[in-house]
Amino acid sequence: MTPTSTLPPGSGLQVVPTLPSRELRAGAALPFSAYERLAPEELDARIAAARADLGKELLLLCHHYQQDDVYRFADLTGDSFRLARLAAERTDVRWIVFCGVHFMAESADVLTGPEQTVILPDMAAGCSMADMADRSSVETAWNELTELGLADAVMPVTYMNSAADLKAFCGERGGIVCTSSNADAVLRWSFERKRQVLFFPDQHLGRNTGRKMGIGLEEMALWNPAEEYGGNDPQALRSARLLLWKGHCSVHQIFQPQHVDYFRAEVPGVRILVHPECRMEVVDKADLVGSTEFIIRTVTEAEPGSRWAIGTEVHLVHRLRDSFPDREVHFLSPTVCMCSTMYRIDPEHLLWVLENLREGCVVNRIRVPDETARWARVALQRMLEVR
Repeated sequence: MTPTSTLPPGSGLQVVPTLPSRELRAGAALPFSAYERLAPEELDARIAAARADLGKELLLLCHHYQQDDVYRFADLTGDSFRLARLAAERTDVRWIVFCGVHFMAESADVLTGPEQTVILPDMAAGCSMADMADRSSVETAWNELTELGLADAVMPVTYMNSAADLKAFCGERGGIVCTSSNADAVLRWSFERKRQVLFFPDQHLGRNTGRKMGIGLEEMALWNPAEEYGGNDPQALRSARLLLWKGHCSVHQIFQPQHVDYFRAEVPGVRILVHPECRMEVVDKADLVGSTEFIIRTVTEAEPGSRWAIGTEVHLVHRLRDSFPDREVHFLSPTVCMCSTMYRIDPEHLLWVLENLREGCVVNRIRVPDETARWARVALQRMLEVR
C-alpha cells in the first residue's frame, strides 16, 4: 500500500511530497514503508501521541463514509461540503488533515486561508464518479453545444463530487455547484436564468432531482462523453431541458428495485431510506430520499423499535446500526460495495502524515492553483446564496 503521486486527469491537484513546514526540521519525509507492518495497538498509540504533539494547530476531518479505525480519531465529521465549510471557519488551525477523497480536500483548500495547509493522507484516494467527468471532456461537450448554437442557453451545474477545475469551469461560465441536499434549489435557480441545464457528473442525482421538480424523462437527454453530441440527435438536444452527464456513484448504483421488494416482504413495517445518487427505479420505491446528513438525522430522530433498510455506503449504515441498537437498521443490498477509494485512507497513512508533520515535513499537500481556486469559489459562493 505504497502512496502514489498518480492523480486523476484534470484533478487540479499538485503533489507536494516533501515541504518544510516549521522550524523543527526540513529533512526528508519519513518513508511510508516503516508503517506498513505496525500492530493496530501501536498505530493507535502513535496516532494519539502525534495528535497530542501537534496540538491545536491540527484539525482532523473525517467523512461519514470513512472506515471506523480512522473515523474515531476525527475532530469533526460530516459530508464533504460541511467539512470544507467547518474547516474554513476554523481560522485558528494551521494543518487540516482531510480523511476523505481528493475532491473533498480540494474544496477545503479552496475555502480555507492561504496560511492553512490541507493534507490528504493518500493521494490515491479519489472518487470514481468525479473522475467520470474531467475538464477536457466537459469542455468538448461545451464546444459541441456551442457548435449547435445552444451553449448560451445552457447553465452548467456540477455536483460537489467533482474536481476543483470543473467547479471553476462552472464559475467562469455563470454556473454553479450543488450538493445532494440543495440540488432542487440549485436547479430552480438555474432554470430561472437559462432554458437548459448541463448537469454533471452524476446522472442519477440529476434525473431524480429533475423528476422531483416535475421535469419529465422526455425532457431529459443523457450525455455520453465518448460519443459525438453525447450520443444524441441534435434536435433532441435542442428540445431537452436537462442534459445529464453519463456518470454515477459505484456505491449507490449497486442498489436495485428487487432489494427494496425483498425488505418489504421480509421485514414488516420497514421503511426504505436511500440517497438520491441511487438509480431512479430505487428512488421511486423508497419511502424517504435524502442526503447523507438527512439519512443520519432521520435515523437519529426515529422512534425506538422502528425498522429501516438504508441505501448508502456500508460503513455509515453499520455505524447507525451500532449507534442505535433500539432501532433495526439494515443495509439495503446483499452485496457490499464500500467506497473503495475512501478506504485507502487507513490508520497507516494517517499516522504517516501526522508523524511527518510533527517532524516538520508536509506530505501529500493539496494545493489548488490560484486561478482555479478563484473561479471555483465563485461557483461555490453562488450556491451559498441560493435559497
